[in-house]
Amino acid sequence: MKMDKEPITLQGITKIKKELDELKSIERPKIISAIAEARAHGDLKENAEYHAAKEIQAKIEGRVIEINDVIARANIIDVTKLENKGTVIFGSTVCLFNLEKKEKKIYKIVGKDEADIKKNYIYFRSPIGKALIGKNKKDLISVSTPSGEKNFDIIEVKYI
Repeated sequence: MKMDKEPITLQGITKIKKELDELKSIERPKIISAIAEARAHGDLKENAEYHAAKEIQAKIEGRVIEINDVIARANIIDVTKLENKGTVIFGSTVCLFNLEKKEKKIYKIVGKDEADIKKNYIYFRSPIGKALIGKNKKDLISVSTPSGEKNFDIIEVKYI
């Protein structure tokens, strides 16, 4: 099975590498000692601390595998190194004007592992991400959302 490369921003790869490092150097040793301590308390069948620690260990190991997979498939995109021709691409930051609400919104187009609506980081394969990719400054876009059709004017495209 061929693994598809998954685009990720430079900030995104830095963030998950930092998380991986923390899991390996801090969380993993901490849970190993918690397991050893719980094991020292005797009977493991009735030992809730031991079972809770083993569950946390499984979550840590699962996340380590997940991050290693993301890193292995990463296609790092550094938009700051690209010439900005005003086109919305992966990694660009887009200033939109919502024509219905008459308000500005700024979104950064990112990969799956970086998407975070609270930070206005949107997945490039989401409805709005798909509607934006390839469009240019001053274009009008229409996005079908669960709450209906939304119309935006692309005010600015930055490669930051």
